[in-house]
Amino acid sequence: MGVKAKKAMKKSLKKASAQPPALLSGSKTEDVDFLPLEGGPGHKLPVEKPSKSASTVLYIGRIPHGFYEKEIEGYFSQFGTIKRLRIARNKRTGKSKHFGFIQFESPEVAKIVAETMHNYLLFEHLLQVHLIPPEHVHPKIWKGFNYRYKPLDRVQVQRKNHNKERTLEEHKKLVNGIMQRDKKRRKKIEAAGIDYECPDIVGDTQAVPKKIRFDEE
Repeated sequence: MGVKAKKAMKKSLKKASAQPPALLSGSKTEDVDFLPLEGGPGHKLPVEKPSKSASTVLYIGRIPHGFYEKEIEGYFSQFGTIKRLRIARNKRTGKSKHFGFIQFESPEVAKIVAETMHNYLLFEHLLQVHLIPPEHVHPKIWKGFNYRYKPLDRVQVQRKNHNKERTLEEHKKLVNGIMQRDKKRRKKIEAAGIDYECPDIVGDTQAVPKKIRFDEE
């Protein structure tokens, strides 16, 4: 074997050793995701298909003040048809707790809303919008969703209780409480060293209703 033949053989051996095992086996690197360290043919990872979410219920957090059912329905209806909407409210005062739930007819629309409106700046509040999986939706989550809270006029209630007709026993109990509080007030004034004569309470007694006597015919 001549010198030229030996040099050509060395070059071919170097090229063969520099090539990866995948090329030696005849496979293309474009079709291979990773090559084993021990050598041998490459492997391709299985393609994962994106899972379709069937959830249509969304949690909305950090709802700003003044952005209530009517405003939320008007704003989110631009994405699609809304089935149900509920804002968590205080049972006694009816004030918003600044979070709620909304349900769309289409799960695709719900997914788009979650991706679009999450961390959306609204009235200096970053909305927190998350999809709720169907298995995590509480059965009582929509209880009273169509109820519109009517604020209670507590001044009117107190006025009615104050002006209601009382029996003689109820009146005595009321006056007794007023007198007890007045005595405590007088003692505090005397203990403070203040020379002050408190005025007497008017109406501390109630006259017994007169019995009307009818003459017998």
